[in-house]
Amino acid sequence: MRRSEVLAEESIVCLQKALNHLREIWELIGIPEDQRLQRTEVVKKHIKEEGETTILQLEKDLRTQVELRRKQKKERKQELKILQEQDQELCEILCMPHYEIDSTSVPSLEELNQFRQHVATLRETKASRREEFVNIKRQIILCMEELEHTPDTSFERDVVCEDEEAFCLSLENIATLQKLLRQLEVRKSQNEAVCEGLRAQIRELWDRLQIPAEEREAVATVMTGSKAKVRKALQLEVDRLEELKMQNMKKVIEAIRVEVAQYWDKCFYSQEQRQAFAAYYSEDYTENLLQLHDAEIVRLRNYYEVHKELFEGVQKWEESWRLFLEFERKASDPSRFTNRGGNLLKEEKQRAKLQKTLPKLEEELKARIEMWEQEHSKAFVVNGQKFMEYVTEQWEMHRLEKERAKQERQLKNKKQTETEMLYGSTPRTPNKRRGPTPSTPGKVRKLNTTTMSNATANSSIRPVFSGTVYRSPVSRLPPSGSKPVITSTCSGKKTPRAVKHGANKENLELNGSILSARTFKGFQI
Repeated sequence: MRRSEVLAEESIVCLQKALNHLREIWELIGIPEDQRLQRTEVVKKHIKEEGETTILQLEKDLRTQVELRRKQKKERKQELKILQEQDQELCEILCMPHYEIDSTSVPSLEELNQFRQHVATLRETKASRREEFVNIKRQIILCMEELEHTPDTSFERDVVCEDEEAFCLSLENIATLQKLLRQLEVRKSQNEAVCEGLRAQIRELWDRLQIPAEEREAVATVMTGSKAKVRKALQLEVDRLEELKMQNMKKVIEAIRVEVAQYWDKCFYSQEQRQAFAAYYSEDYTENLLQLHDAEIVRLRNYYEVHKELFEGVQKWEESWRLFLEFERKASDPSRFTNRGGNLLKEEKQRAKLQKTLPKLEEELKARIEMWEQEHSKAFVVNGQKFMEYVTEQWEMHRLEKERAKQERQLKNKKQTETEMLYGSTPRTPNKRRGPTPSTPGKVRKLNTTTMSNATANSSIRPVFSGTVYRSPVSRLPPSGSKPVITSTCSGKKTPRAVKHGANKENLELNGSILSARTFKGFQI
């Protein structure tokens, strides 16, 4: 085979490989089928050199394309340089490594696009860290001012004194900033706690020593804030009051005892529990006695705070119970039926409400106390006994009191009935008696002695001149068995003896008893 034929075959093979490579690229970048056909036709035309393109025209076209490529190269190199400068600036501020790209070659459009995205991300990171830095710096300055702290390290001076734009916004520096802020906040919190403790101590000593208001106003300026000078002033006031306390030992101890007694009441201490603190009853007012009282009041405060929720529940029950007993007492008072202003209806509603809420409150307290006793492995006592036993005891005492009052009423009524049966009753409503009816003295009702002698203990006689009913005494048979005789005045005329008997009380001996005979209008017993 001739050499020309061999070259022709090699050219065909190379062309075939080039076309295959082009098709692979087109497929890779996702060029549609119709565009592939168009591009294949363009390649074919270039191979065939169809048309009447001259060498000069071809050279001109090539030069134009070369100029276009040179311009694109220049623009891409310039953009690459700008992006590299921005990347360098941002990376220095953020303390991050530079973006890796070959600056000797011309970057592709894809490489430039990735570089742009990277620079944009750096800008966002810088803005975020700058905002965090400014916020932390502001808080650090406030804490330092509150603590009256001067920056004493190079890092603190860089944060507080140097230009914000010059601060390196690295992750390490941001973390160090956050750590510094936490340290200052801890110191500030500790200082505030100390100052608040000093204020509480001052108030307590003021109350115990009964410091006048005008003297308290003198230190009112240091009763807020936690700066170093405020803390120093508070400590001076505490020292002054402590010295004054030692000079007024008895007065201070007595003031503490008042507070101790208040906490005993709040904690529902029994008498035995109160007597267990023997120092409370000592009259040897020494510093040791004061220390014992201080320790006791601290213990009581802590004990109350631990049980506060339960004690408040018990206190609520106690108040409801007292109100319930008050309503029960009023319910047994006959004068409540005057019902002025609708109070009776209101009290009955409240009483009915308490009868429903008290058992519910007791059940809630019972559940909470059982839970508390399981957690603390000890009994919750009120006035020296378990609360539910205390509640049961109160209800039982209430029941017994009601029973006792009932028995007293029954006994009183029984005695009153016996007295009325023996002596007769008195008018109950004398202010509402009807006026006397017109009648002549001679027209007085005649009494049947037989009927009167057979009257029962509750029989009554209504006089002519009065609308009031009087109960007659019990008729008893004399020892001889004869019936008692009751005489009545049948005429308006009174004999001297009758007048005497009517004006004075006459003792009559009947069945061994001395009865007081009284003269009534219209008849005589």
